[in-house]
Amino acid sequence: MLSDSQIIQYREQGYLLVESLFEQDELQRWSDYFESIVNNQSSLARGMVLMRDVMVAKKKVTPKSELHAVNKLMNFEDDPVLYGYVEHPKLVQVAIDLVGPDLYSLVTNVFNKPPDVDGRHPLHQDLRYFRMRPANQIVAAWTAISPANKDTGCLDVVPKSHLGPLLSHELPAWDDVNFAFFGVKNHSNYQHVAIEMQPGDTLFFHPLLLHGSGRNQTQDFRRSISTHFASSRCISPAPDWKSNDRVRSVRGSQS
Repeated sequence: MLSDSQIIQYREQGYLLVESLFEQDELQRWSDYFESIVNNQSSLARGMVLMRDVMVAKKKVTPKSELHAVNKLMNFEDDPVLYGYVEHPKLVQVAIDLVGPDLYSLVTNVFNKPPDVDGRHPLHQDLRYFRMRPANQIVAAWTAISPANKDTGCLDVVPKSHLGPLLSHELPAWDDVNFAFFGVKNHSNYQHVAIEMQPGDTLFFHPLLLHGSGRNQTQDFRRSISTHFASSRCISPAPDWKSNDRVRSVRGSQS
């Protein structure tokens, strides 16, 4: 599916933007279903977690609705509607082109980034959260459901930062930091670029790539859906990473 030049760009820059990978009706289905979960019209699947924004939890902000209170939904591996994103043939094919076949999924999220809260995510490397190696056999996929731009708090990346090591992380010295939103130390030293995306666009990036996002300064939501893929060739200290309860073999990725 990917051209040689696209694969070279990913390897050199640490990320690749694939435009219009998903159709609007697919995005709308996932978005509507997410809202139905938040509004208690659909049930949470086993292990699924809704995370309220820290400013709401601290009662610094009174949300206009329950939807305005939710920062993200985590762990949708056991939900057939949302997991359809992970096993979508187009998404799987790009992941295969980048890291090879026989894939497993891990760390699934629907990000909601509501208005009227801080909501920033400091520059960080996803490999900080992973036990398996090598890093070049892991790739993240992040799909915009709604417009992601500088106003709504799009992703920022530091090109070629994946060529460096895993850096030290810490919680930023901000008043309001969401749970486990770690960032690299001295994050202001890095020059980052904004990745503005339209609904259906998908950003694939290396787990060592420095990335983060800013505040949502609009009155709309900045919504996206995301997963990570790792090759079956990755290894970890015991216990084997593939035995984790939230890791799944990806149908359609087998060689």
